[in-house]
Amino acid sequence: MNLSQEELQDDLETEGQDDLYEHHRIVIDPGQSLLRIDKFLIDRLPNVSRNRIQTAAKAGTILVDSKPVKPSFRVKPGQVVSVVMAHPPREKVLLAENLDLNIVYEDAHLLLVNKAAGMVVHPAFGHYSGTLVNGLVYHFSQLPTGRNGDIRPGLVHRIDKDTSGLLVIAKNEEAMTMLAAQFFNHTIEREYYALVWGDMPENEGTITGHIDRSIKDRKVRAVYPDGSRGKRAVTHYRVLKRWGFVTLCAFKLETGRTHQIRVHCQYIGHPIFADPIYGGDKLRAGNPVGSYKKFAENTLEEMGRLALHARTLGFSHPANGNFIRFEAPLPEDFSHLLQRWDTYLQGLQANG
Repeated sequence: MNLSQEELQDDLETEGQDDLYEHHRIVIDPGQSLLRIDKFLIDRLPNVSRNRIQTAAKAGTILVDSKPVKPSFRVKPGQVVSVVMAHPPREKVLLAENLDLNIVYEDAHLLLVNKAAGMVVHPAFGHYSGTLVNGLVYHFSQLPTGRNGDIRPGLVHRIDKDTSGLLVIAKNEEAMTMLAAQFFNHTIEREYYALVWGDMPENEGTITGHIDRSIKDRKVRAVYPDGSRGKRAVTHYRVLKRWGFVTLCAFKLETGRTHQIRVHCQYIGHPIFADPIYGGDKLRAGNPVGSYKKFAENTLEEMGRLALHARTLGFSHPANGNFIRFEAPLPEDFSHLLQRWDTYLQGLQANG
């Protein structure tokens, strides 16, 4: 099966957010008079029409002090104008940084990293250092790149900044092509552990529903069950442990859409615990009063990030075809969260 890089990459946006790369940055002079931003940029961006600038502003890719503005916005002295795009500038140089990556496996063709929560996978607007890719550049002298010279060396999938767990990185073009094809054909085994709000109604099941950008907010995703928008998305789950107020589940991805597990969990009314984007950062189960309210709010604050971990990754090795499988134990913050719920429920049972 011959797949273009664009086709492969389109399907491999598994759990990562949309990336914006800064192409132009202008600090407005102290003597600048009030001026519409479209007129302001015409004089500063060569060979760019006013119509293109207006279109970019309507798409939310022209920012003033890091916030999207309309074409009619009037710039003022001292403000910072940024023009951002979905692809990186060709001249963007990657910084090599010794980030002490948690490499769980490595051979001549690939490596696996157990990414810590809080680490951005690759550079984008606002995150040009401290990313996984910066660490990879330090670890390797050269890595393959994605489409259009994209600064995503060796990456064939990704996970969100605040999601922990396993990522596979290709070390050569052949390995990258072989691994990308497995993701595209859904033959990769991926299992995530997540703590979700509420008591899941079934011990196992499947969540389906097309996923696309939300009509209300283009930065997040939404489910379109009638298939009128987006792409087919299928998530399988099984319950691992119940606490009544929350449930620990294992999720297997049949497809790989952006924010798939997070969106599907919100869609069925069980958002991931402490997920700030999809409604999990507030009490979503139980009566929000008294000691329970205090306990739940404390655990949300202690966790500080969504309770999602990429635990298992299995695939056919690109060199010999042998199926290999890796597991990453829950990180300390996630394990502590589960222990807190254990202790709380034990206390409730002891008090009758």
